[in-house]
Amino acid sequence: MSPHNTPSLESLGKVHFIGIGGVGMSAVARIMVARGVPVSGSDAKDLPVMADLAAAGARVAVGYAAANLADAQTVVAGSAIRGDNPELAAARQAGLPVLHRSQALAATMADDTVVTVAGTHGKSTTTSMITVLLKAAGLDPSFAVGANIPALGVNAAHGTSGIFVAEADESDGSFLNYRPRIAVVTNVEPDHLDYYGTAEAVYESFDRFTGLLPPDGLLVACADDAGALALAERTRARGNTRVVLYGTDGRADVRLDDGGPGQVAVSTAGARFGLSLQVPGRHNALNAAAAFAVALELGVAPEAAAAGLAHFSGASRRFELKGSARGVRVFDDYAHHPTEVRAALTAARSVAGGHKVHVLFQPHLFSRTREFAAEFAEALNLADTALVLDIYPAREDPIPGVTSQLIADHLGKGGQLVTAADAVDTLAGTAADGDVVLTVGAGDVTAFGPRIVEALRA
Repeated sequence: MSPHNTPSLESLGKVHFIGIGGVGMSAVARIMVARGVPVSGSDAKDLPVMADLAAAGARVAVGYAAANLADAQTVVAGSAIRGDNPELAAARQAGLPVLHRSQALAATMADDTVVTVAGTHGKSTTTSMITVLLKAAGLDPSFAVGANIPALGVNAAHGTSGIFVAEADESDGSFLNYRPRIAVVTNVEPDHLDYYGTAEAVYESFDRFTGLLPPDGLLVACADDAGALALAERTRARGNTRVVLYGTDGRADVRLDDGGPGQVAVSTAGARFGLSLQVPGRHNALNAAAAFAVALELGVAPEAAAAGLAHFSGASRRFELKGSARGVRVFDDYAHHPTEVRAALTAARSVAGGHKVHVLFQPHLFSRTREFAAEFAEALNLADTALVLDIYPAREDPIPGVTSQLIADHLGKGGQLVTAADAVDTLAGTAADGDVVLTVGAGDVTAFGPRIVEALRA
């Protein structure tokens, strides 16, 4: 989709969302409703967000049926919608335009100053930090994030400032549908090889992403990540885009000084500003430096930018506290790539102090487990106890010979495979006062946190 044919919001007419209850789809629908677009939608289950959308003025149905399309003029289909879905089949038969969620979002923000956040990890958190910071500084941005943000109450909203902050997902190449003026890249690593095939294809897609920036555009990239730094250097070499680097690396324009909890500061143009962050971990300090750099570009005073970051209390499923009992704190994290697992466990170590860290990990996707089994184990070995569940298949069919055993083969003495039935009791029996328990993965492992808290209480 090139800039000239991102459809205007007005040209979409009445928009119907197939899979409107999904976190990404509901975000776009919410903003379209707020911007006066007639919206309808359906989902297989009656999800809580659907009542919100109905209250805002959308026509919402539970269950899929061709009749739900009614007089829709444009259809948006979620990535999980299969080709034989009766609504999608009816839309195609009627010759209606069918948009990917990212194309619908691009149309929604076509007239705004767009800030997109891309990268293999840290997108939701960084997008949220930028949004919380801008709100605190008195700007009222529109935003769309791929996770629920307790500090914002919702994962998307229409704002009045003409600034739109959006998470841009590279997993299926859809981040190439946006037209940012400011693009943030937190890191670039091979992932989603089920879509891209090779690491080179991943790097090339990021080059195309920075190539979307206009002559007055800005790339904000992490100097501490080899992939993002290389991307920044290639972008600079093309010569038509400004680049700002952030991080602890000496080449950073916004320099992070991460002296541990309460000691985080950023320096730029010779001035130093302390940050009071509510979220632990070096990776979150880096995300905060990225948000600070974006705010400066949008005209926020550095003092106000630094102060605004204190309002960010974390994103849902990003090192989220699920409860505590018997002096044991239980956190949940969405980490599903070795780099993310390492970051989550490093943060857990800083929170645990001298006490122990116990992790329950659920691998996500057979293909990812096959690619990264040894790296997952290496990251999990940072914990004192590492329990690994069966693979969560998500959208994939099993791959012969690919099981969680591939990870278990590389675990240290504290590591073992467990069944879902044994996991809760094992952790509740192992964790002691002061320890941290972390449930990790992109699947349904998130449900184990509250059960572990209950078992500790019992």
